[in-house]
Amino acid sequence: MDSNILFIILSLVGGIAVGAVIAFFYLNSKSEGKAAQIVKEAEKQAEQIKKTKKLEAKEHFLQLKNEHRQEIKNREKSLNDAEHQLRKKEQSLSDKLQHQERKLEEVEAIKREMGKQMEIVKIKRSEAEKLHESQVEQLEKIAGLSADEAKKSLVEALKQEAHTEALVQSKNILEEAKLSATKEAKRMILQTIQRTAAEQAIENTVTVFNIENDEVKGRIIGREGRNIRALEAATGIEIIVDDTPEAIILSGFDPVRREIARLSLYRLITDGRIHPARIEEVVKKTSKDVNEEILEIGEQTVIDLGVNGLHPELIRYVGKMRYRSSYGQNLLQHSREVANLCATMAAEFGLDVKLAKRAGLLHDIGKVPDDDAETPHALLGMKLAEKFGEHADVCNAIGAHHDEIEMKNLISPIVQACDAISGSRPGARREDSEAYIKRLQDLEKLALAFDGVEKAFAIQAGRELRVIVDADAVEDKKSDLLSFDISQKIMKEMIYPGQIKVTVIRERRAVSYAK
Repeated sequence: MDSNILFIILSLVGGIAVGAVIAFFYLNSKSEGKAAQIVKEAEKQAEQIKKTKKLEAKEHFLQLKNEHRQEIKNREKSLNDAEHQLRKKEQSLSDKLQHQERKLEEVEAIKREMGKQMEIVKIKRSEAEKLHESQVEQLEKIAGLSADEAKKSLVEALKQEAHTEALVQSKNILEEAKLSATKEAKRMILQTIQRTAAEQAIENTVTVFNIENDEVKGRIIGREGRNIRALEAATGIEIIVDDTPEAIILSGFDPVRREIARLSLYRLITDGRIHPARIEEVVKKTSKDVNEEILEIGEQTVIDLGVNGLHPELIRYVGKMRYRSSYGQNLLQHSREVANLCATMAAEFGLDVKLAKRAGLLHDIGKVPDDDAETPHALLGMKLAEKFGEHADVCNAIGAHHDEIEMKNLISPIVQACDAISGSRPGARREDSEAYIKRLQDLEKLALAFDGVEKAFAIQAGRELRVIVDADAVEDKKSDLLSFDISQKIMKEMIYPGQIKVTVIRERRAVSYAK
């Protein structure tokens, strides 16, 4: 309101100033007579403007006053409503407080009643204890035993009865579990074997290369044998050219080198140019082609088995299995079969099928490298799998499939069982039965030569020797030394593949007869 009045006053002052200026200019431009008239008119206009602004200011003041009164009324109404709500809440709280006081009075009454009942119970209990004591005294007089002695006797009898029943029950449960477990294991193994078909192929350490006529032999030998020497130096394979008609023998324990030598000979004979420089060139090109083929075989194998995410170096090792053999059994074919067997058996047990198949494929990967002949292939394969980021269960299955390390998951025994199934199929592997039997007999005889040894059994195809000793003649500490001595003697006197686990068993039995 003050700002509006100030605005009106400033407007009046401005109007008077404007009129004075107009009059000044007008008096300067006109005669002095007209100047007075102009001043009067200006004063009238200023007076008129002043009255108009005063009226506007009064109207605005009245409007603001009415609005202020209305706002005060609204605030008073809001305060009255709030006061009314507070009174209602106060009344409600008062009612609740009275209700709680009534409840507390009821609880106190219940407590007093319970106190009376407890007193009655104490009196009854005291009477019952007195009656019990008198009955116990009478029973002790009749039986001639104190209460503690009777309790001990009863408890001891119950213990003996419960122990006997528990032994019988546990024995029945154990026998039933063994029977059912054996049946279930046989069913799963038979079903797994039947569902997995396998082709068996025996591989040799020599390759026979057929030629059209004996004239080609002379070209292969070359002047003073320079061609054959260059070929053997480039491939690392012994080439035997004898009197066998239309045939050359490639001898060597490395199947990859034999394959390179065979393909190189084929290309040289087909091309017709056979001399040392050409031989080196063809062998280099053939080596490159064979390495590419190895990678393709590895990739195709993992695609066929559905093994995803395998490291490229492991894929190359898988492809190289095609040119490796174990007791005449092709290593890649064996690994594929073990992978399929593991997948089937894992599905029967409800385990991870993909993980089991992966472990089965890679379980013999340690047989591929040639640079570490001293480390057992299972441990070497485990190290390779760990190096290339394989799952911990897969690494454990690879390392434990010949019991070199402890099994830590259910996939490991499955891989071990499937490896044995694949290797024991009729015709899968080739070994001189007489030499095999003689090696097992020599193992057992070697152990029986030690003092205190009662029995010796060569098991797991000669990979483990179990020695049973006389408990009276051999102590626990001596059994450790005996195991070490037997293993050292085996290492010095016998030739065997892989490693042999020596287990000394010492058992003491106490036997008596009731007649």
